[in-house]
Amino acid sequence: QVQLVESGGGLVQPGGSLRLSCAASGSILSFNGMGWFRQAPGKQRELIASITRGGSLGYASSVKGRFTISSDNAKNTVYLQMNSLKPEDTAVYYCNVLNIFERGSWGQGAQVTVSS
Repeated sequence: QVQLVESGGGLVQPGGSLRLSCAASGSILSFNGMGWFRQAPGKQRELIASITRGGSLGYASSVKGRFTISSDNAKNTVYLQMNSLKPEDTAVYYCNVLNIFERGSWGQGAQVTVSS
């Protein structure tokens, strides 16, 4: 089962930027796709960005145009560049395999707090 470690979270002011990284213990090319998810306090975890093995990208409407997902297959790492951050982006961010049947355990996540 793939192990995932997220990093890069922190406190940022509204309008600021952060870049999250997700390091996988094995080849991410083994999977059809990877995704970034987030869970805000009192809310369910939601998929916000995805990247397939073929390079297709997908975004939730709430982050489209502000967030960019990418991957470095040689480093088995998936990134999430977050720009124009808003207070409502405050959440714990996780990465995982898109296919629920291939999905590994959830990592500790990366806390992102957007506040002035």
